Amino acid sequence: MTAATAPADPMENPLAVASGQQDQAIFRLIEDAIRRGDVLLAYQPVVSARAPDRTAFYEGLIRILDRDGTILPAGQFMPAAETREVGRIIDCLALEAGLAALARYPTLRLSINMSARSIGYPRWMETLNRGLAHTPTSAERLILEITESSAMIMPDLVTVFMADMHRRGISFALDDFGAGYTAFRYLKDFYFDILKIDGSFIRNINQDANNQVLAAALVSIGQHFDMLTVAEAVETPEEAAFLQSAEIDCLQGYLFGYPTTNPDWQNSDGALAAAS
Repeated sequence: MTAATAPADPMENPLAVASGQQDQAIFRLIEDAIRRGDVLLAYQPVVSARAPDRTAFYEGLIRILDRDGTILPAGQFMPAAETREVGRIIDCLALEAGLAALARYPTLRLSINMSARSIGYPRWMETLNRGLAHTPTSAERLILEITESSAMIMPDLVTVFMADMHRRGISFALDDFGAGYTAFRYLKDFYFDILKIDGSFIRNINQDANNQVLAAALVSIGQHFDMLTVAEAVETPEEAAFLQSAEIDCLQGYLFGYPTTNPDWQNSDGALAAAS
């Protein structure tokens, strides 16, 4: 085979090189933020569909600050970090921040995202045990969110882990439901208490007949398994009105509040001014 016909070295592919360089830049950004302690939670309300002025719980979303103080959402760094140890460290820091908030605000109910990959990470479990030992009532107010795609990586391990956590009073939410590949033979064995319907099925649902049918099917699944159903990415009053008529339990999205690192209910005396 001549040099002219030899296949190109994939490492010399400009797109592959650019992607690798971008990932390395993201890892450096994350590691720098962790060293500086610039990792925090942004809180977004999840409201009752029947009474949207009432917050059922908050979702704590991990954020990092770059050197300029710019807040970066998880979508800008977690895809690159998910399969690396730095992703496990981020999960630990998110859990630590969430447990600290639960300890400070005794009426707060909070969900924290985690990857199934963190189940066997010793530091994550140590963080959980330490937080619950410090504030035992946190367990019944803590919700762990696991994405559908993450849960299916190791379904047998996830079911054992969830059963153990349930015995301790912790609840679970299946995040981004419908966007992954959940096998229903596993879904019935999981211990999820909350089913969060992916926003791709919610956008323009008041006008999109396909989304109406698909969302109705997902809600029916949640109801069959006695799960609280949450519609994600609700952005318009029309979407909210349709979802209320479709008997969704809770709503989450920009219509009801953007994620913020400084929620109104935080104050110096530790009281929770606005919660469930």
